[in-house]
Amino acid sequence: MLEINGINVFYGAIQALDNVSIHVNPGEIVAIIGSNGAGKSTLLRTISGLIRARSGSISYNGHDITQAQPHDIVKLGLSHAPEGRRIFTNMSVQENLQLGAYLRKDNMVQSDMEAVLNRFPRLRERFKQSAGTLSGGEQQMLAISRALMSNPEILLLDEPSLGLAPFLITEIFNIVKDLNKDGKTVLIVEQNANRALEIADRAYVLETGVVVLEGIGKDLLVDPKVKEAYLGG
Repeated sequence: MLEINGINVFYGAIQALDNVSIHVNPGEIVAIIGSNGAGKSTLLRTISGLIRARSGSISYNGHDITQAQPHDIVKLGLSHAPEGRRIFTNMSVQENLQLGAYLRKDNMVQSDMEAVLNRFPRLRERFKQSAGTLSGGEQQMLAISRALMSNPEILLLDEPSLGLAPFLITEIFNIVKDLNKDGKTVLIVEQNANRALEIADRAYVLETGVVVLEGIGKDLLVDPKVKEAYLGG
């Protein structure tokens, strides 16, 4: 479904991703774990077209999207909930959700909005409220919901648990599992390696821009090297 082959990404003279290759199959949850600064967010931003790879290729459902514009990538069925949520704080919850569907021309937008509000009842309660007045957990729910409003086949989630209380982290990961059960393919970047590996079918470990390990999520949970480096054990 999504195939990244040997991409190299630079910020000026600094190499952020070094010959990175990963793939995501339909229906999977795939996790990218690694410490802060490993290149995880850069990888998602490159897939989304927000950053350009200097070399290598990215294909999605057989389309070469290596040089595609971000809005064209969204049209193809790939949506990104970025790190730090990046919601429009001066707009209402409703307006944020409407912007998520901006590129759509079909007549299912309203029913999809209802489905999102059913999944996230707190957003329904705050539908007309300014997004900037929401709690951190509610803002993360809005960021995911806005991404869902483009009706993607694959959802890129960048640090969805960042800065949230433990009970909200559990709620967010349950939501990710539910979305996957409902047919969404998910590529998730997480510093919370334990939680990410618990729900992932497969995972990749990034270190300073290099994929150093890959495998089944539950296998990596008990891998001694992963436990020592990322799981505090």
